Amino acid sequence: MTGLRTIIVDDEPLAVERLQILCASEPAINLVGTAGDGAAALRLAQTLTPDLMLLDIGMPKMDGISVARAIALMEKKPAIIFVTAYDNFAVEAFDLDVVDYMLKPVSADRLGRAIARAQQQLDGTDNGSVVEDGASQQESASEYASEFWVSHRSELIRVAALDIERIEAERDYMRLHTGGRSYLLHQTISTLEQRLDPTKFQRIHRSHIVRRDLISGLRHEGGGVWHAIFQDGESMRIGRKYLADVKKLAGK
Repeated sequence: MTGLRTIIVDDEPLAVERLQILCASEPAINLVGTAGDGAAALRLAQTLTPDLMLLDIGMPKMDGISVARAIALMEKKPAIIFVTAYDNFAVEAFDLDVVDYMLKPVSADRLGRAIARAQQQLDGTDNGSVVEDGASQQESASEYASEFWVSHRSELIRVAALDIERIEAERDYMRLHTGGRSYLLHQTISTLEQRLDPTKFQRIHRSHIVRRDLISGLRHEGGGVWHAIFQDGESMRIGRKYLADVKKLAGK
């Protein structure tokens, strides 16, 4: 039988059964085994040398993150796709160079895209430009983030840092505005500000960060009040604490 030799790892029998059904209709998959815990997953990986592992994260004793770390040390390691109900492990997961991160319940279409990505990686043709599923996958060679991973419905979406137009704080979340859409990221604005390139982004208020190239002007309203004017004609008040830094944009 052709296809990616695949094992499913999940401690919930119904979750395993659902993935088995989805895999049965996916011609690129050759299911060779299942495991109900992390230790069993490692034994199968060493014995069967699969091409791909569909791996849950929230398992007792040895969770999926620990399994992925152990897999990374193997000489012949399978590609890993995380299949989980939790979106808060995305940063840690992608630091382990996994292929994809899917949120349950997984649709057949979503699984198909993840499998195609796994095939590209195994074939050495994945250039990292087509990934969909909160914070960043990888950062560029610089110290600043080049992308962020955000929850959206049942998926995690990759948002390139330079596609972000503005950011506004909403309690414990940041709303990233990009291309007429917005996404919530669970992170403080101070932490996010440190991860953004200061030559590209400007904090103008305790609750707002904007992309510098979208600021077309500054307007004095009197009484020490200033607004940033944007290319679309919208304006936003500048916090007094940030006014001196914003004025540097105009050489003031």
